[in-house]
Amino acid sequence: MIPRYTRPEIAHIWSDETRFQIMLQVEVLACEALSLQGKVPKKDIEVIKKKAKIDVKKIAEIEKVVKHDVIAFLTQVERAVGKSARYLHMGMTSSDILDTALAVQLVRAAEILEKGLKKLKRTVANLARRYKLTIMAGRTHGVHAEPITFGIKVAGWYSELVRAEARLKEAKEIIAYGKISGAVGTFAHIDPSVEEYVCNHLGLKPEPVSTQIISRDRHAHYLSSLTLVACTLERIALEVRHLQRTEVLEAEEPFTEGQRGSSAMPHKRNPIACENICGLSRLLRGNLQAALENVALWHERDISHSSVERVVLPDTTIALDFMIYRMNEVLLGLVVYPQKMEENLKKTLMILASQRLMLELIKRGGKKFSRESAYKVVQSLAQAAWTKNKDFKLLVQNDPVLKLYIPAATIQECFNPHYFVRHADTILARAGV
Repeated sequence: MIPRYTRPEIAHIWSDETRFQIMLQVEVLACEALSLQGKVPKKDIEVIKKKAKIDVKKIAEIEKVVKHDVIAFLTQVERAVGKSARYLHMGMTSSDILDTALAVQLVRAAEILEKGLKKLKRTVANLARRYKLTIMAGRTHGVHAEPITFGIKVAGWYSELVRAEARLKEAKEIIAYGKISGAVGTFAHIDPSVEEYVCNHLGLKPEPVSTQIISRDRHAHYLSSLTLVACTLERIALEVRHLQRTEVLEAEEPFTEGQRGSSAMPHKRNPIACENICGLSRLLRGNLQAALENVALWHERDISHSSVERVVLPDTTIALDFMIYRMNEVLLGLVVYPQKMEENLKKTLMILASQRLMLELIKRGGKKFSRESAYKVVQSLAQAAWTKNKDFKLLVQNDPVLKLYIPAATIQECFNPHYFVRHADTILARAGV
């Protein structure tokens, strides 16, 4: 991932230094396990632990010659350790180290994502509580529907983030598997107890049945979960973008001092952070497709998945971390305009009472009004108000049919916007806000 979308904490996980250090840890743990079985002298274990050091630059130089990153890694470590290095990699294959180390990296990345998501949830919960009773127009198809509150809208985001958190937890559990089972997963040259020892010390579980690699359905599941989290962030960002449109302007992302919106137009205040989140979400969906293609490999493995994973696994975790961080910044500084919400609601508030009027007519009209006939009565008045720019409330109050069946006080109450949001407390409570 390019530096623009990379935060240092998660970038460190994907550095060559970290990767090789974890690979070295896997090798040392395997030697320890073999030592407990009496297959590696204790003095050699001490030498390995003392002298085994990673030199990324030297590994890169060796790889230019051998064209194999694991062999380059082992060669560099062997040169640093000396004769005791003969016990490294005994009965193991490259993927034993690579897949086990990768699992550790992915678990660590998931933990950073979980931490960021917890912060975002707190921000969203505070926002929902603050605007619990702030009435605004609900919209379907981009058109005013019935009143809601901004707090109810945000509570929906919170509820989805709770599920996102659960997805991250599950993804971390599914990816936390390692393997030390040899060339085709049969433990032909190394005992299964070594795998158990290594995985236990790394916080992993042994892959129940591995080939030369860990099955890639785990990695596809991991990216699927992360991509769904990204889609949740995109949904929130897209909503903010819509609310920031000039014609709406009910909320807008923060515009900091000194910030510029356009090189040509000094007046511009654009929702660039939210647009950025929406764009990165597209990228993650593309990465997921590549990960799904990695599941089906030849026989016990081929290498077609490797090049893909070197890109999509780091990039997806790094990008999602950035998206979570940016979304939190947006919502912490979100500017909300309750007065504008009220103004926009008034543009169609009278018409938004249509369903309530229809239900009253059905209830009070007895057998004279079916749902269909009551619908037609109210719709004709609503459409007249809409197309001829007339006051819907006035049309209703003067309509002979509605006046006959619905008392004037009840008609007046049908236009009370607070009626529509009277369950706001219940909704927020159910969301866990």
